[in-house]
Amino acid sequence: MPQTGTAQVLRRLKRSDHPDLLVGTETLDDAGVFRLRDDYALVQTTDFFPPVVDDPYAFGRIAAANALSDVYAMGGAPMTALNIVCFPDHKLELEILSEILRGGAETIAQAGAVLVGGHSVRDEEVKYGLAVTGFVHPERILTNAGARPGDVLILTKPIGSGVLTSAAKKERLAPAALEALINVMTALNRCGVGAAAHPAVHGGTDVTGFGLLGHAHELASASGVTIEIAARQVPLLEPTLELAAGGFLTRAWKSTREHIGAALEVAEGVDPLLVSVLLDAQTSGGLLLSVADDEAEREALVSGLMGAGAVCAPVIGRVREQDGPQIRLLDC
Repeated sequence: MPQTGTAQVLRRLKRSDHPDLLVGTETLDDAGVFRLRDDYALVQTTDFFPPVVDDPYAFGRIAAANALSDVYAMGGAPMTALNIVCFPDHKLELEILSEILRGGAETIAQAGAVLVGGHSVRDEEVKYGLAVTGFVHPERILTNAGARPGDVLILTKPIGSGVLTSAAKKERLAPAALEALINVMTALNRCGVGAAAHPAVHGGTDVTGFGLLGHAHELASASGVTIEIAARQVPLLEPTLELAAGGFLTRAWKSTREHIGAALEVAEGVDPLLVSVLLDAQTSGGLLLSVADDEAEREALVSGLMGAGAVCAPVIGRVREQDGPQIRLLDC
């Protein structure tokens, strides 16, 4: 569902005032967190979607990594997972479903979680994902409301999966680029567990359906800050810009742009095509972390992120006191 639609629906629901609900729907965070005891809380999320690549095994791995990411984005460690399956068994061979589930199961096991069951329905379109339960210490929850003025922003995966998967569906993506893309999308965001425990990390989110700028907007809104992103410092998968110029952007970038509206200020000189790419939907993207601007602490953090499987860890922006637009995209 588009970002605007989700927000409108959630506003109509009565918010829970349970004292142990530590993270609910108020800030559109990545997952819910419910405290069981002073030192233990559950992290719960669900996510599923249609295939983004043709290979069913690869799709299963990507969809599972994407769902697990919401737990990692809260600083949690995945514990159990339930399969969510929509499948046209009257049209497609069950071997396809078997391969999807095999990919998902292997990724769940890689995360150290346990597959405990699931549910399937007949549908006209294949869809797959997970409902995931994880755990986190209540004092180590990573939320999108924690960014502080003076922080820098670190991104743990390159941008471009929306463009590249769109091109792959039309057989316009080279095999080597497709392999690299799958490797990025199936990489687990397990570095979020260590990030949440690091004192320099104040807040964060993962980058998925609302694109880098959409999720940065959520981070800025929840934290009450202005976020500046250096457009040319954002790492991109190759050949994202070339394919975007060829018309392979997803439709999501337009709805996200409309939703953000005047909250996004784009500096003169920033390539409009790059703006669209940074608004474009991502699948199983990286973590966007708000980190104290301390060089020694940051170097130690980056080393830990990379050691835990982050694909990259560049500084792509800064957090400022709220002043005018919530997101500024700078030409640097």
